[in-house]
Amino acid sequence: MAKHTSHILVIRLSAMGDVAMTVPVLRALLQQHPHLKITVLTRGFFAPFFRDLPNVHVFEADVKGKHKGLIGLYKLAKELKALTDVKRASSMSLRAQSRSEKTFGKIDAIADLHNVLRSKVLKRFLSGIPKAQIDKGRQEKKALVTGKAFEQLKTTHQRYADVFAQLGFPITLSSPKFPEPVKLSAELTSLLGTKTQAWIGIAPFAAHAGKMYPLEQTEQVIQALSKDYTVLLFGGGKQESTLLGYFETAPQIINLAGKLSLSQELDVISNLDLMLSMDSGNAHLAAMLGVKTLTLWGVTHPYAGFAPFNQPEDFCLLANRETFPLIPTSVYGNSYPEGYKNAAGSIAVETIVETVKSVL
Repeated sequence: MAKHTSHILVIRLSAMGDVAMTVPVLRALLQQHPHLKITVLTRGFFAPFFRDLPNVHVFEADVKGKHKGLIGLYKLAKELKALTDVKRASSMSLRAQSRSEKTFGKIDAIADLHNVLRSKVLKRFLSGIPKAQIDKGRQEKKALVTGKAFEQLKTTHQRYADVFAQLGFPITLSSPKFPEPVKLSAELTSLLGTKTQAWIGIAPFAAHAGKMYPLEQTEQVIQALSKDYTVLLFGGGKQESTLLGYFETAPQIINLAGKLSLSQELDVISNLDLMLSMDSGNAHLAAMLGVKTLTLWGVTHPYAGFAPFNQPEDFCLLANRETFPLIPTSVYGNSYPEGYKNAAGSIAVETIVETVKSVL
């Protein structure tokens, strides 16, 4: 298949972290197979993730609007089949790209990195095109969270890479390359000031409470680190912005929640010296840009395969399994027994601070 394939449709429609994890894999794919052209089918909001990848076009899936339901997926399939053979201009801006219908010609193969009902239905509508889909390892993950096994599973990044290998494009992820830090705009420089000491990003929120470090201890970490570094706080939404505002008690602590577009946020993250995050999307944003990423783990565990890309094992600071022996209680942190909600709090503030200092 590899000899004749030039245009691959990549399907990944879900959460921010899952989509961000595709980026280093696609970067490796294009570096090792430079003749390929990629169309990524995902939410339009995530388009900035792929801005520095050559030969990548983002096709927006409006799964809550015109592409909703069976009829919507049929319409989406028709739109994908109608892709025109017009090469995207290399100088096209991201905004222009999002408005453009210029793509890379007919689809030669489909890489389904999601493998859920929606993507399965879409693939049925796109019959006649060679396909490969991710093996999510559901049985191994079930054994992990039920306590039947406790061992490192294949990483999600490698599972993504395996899909392209099925299509005839093997990828090695062992020697990654990353983009250079973005030169910050005058607007961002005005907000952040001149960089005179290391910048540490801290993203204390996650989709589920069991994955979060207690906010009281988070405040202690912020205060301790702000003595030696500039601390930039990341979050989304009004509530998170308000909460982080309480931590902004000194000039070297800057709350960025609600103040940046996604593209600007990526610009800032690319300039960090380290990101401190939960097992959450922000960790994957930093890692995909080659930033050192320290993660805190509560009821989830890196053995499930969701650790940030290309980070040393000891960059994952884990809850105490002697105190909380049922960890991991779930793959995504959405389920945990009574008494486990604040499991991440068993990681000492001093451990986090000292680890950050040792990494820097």
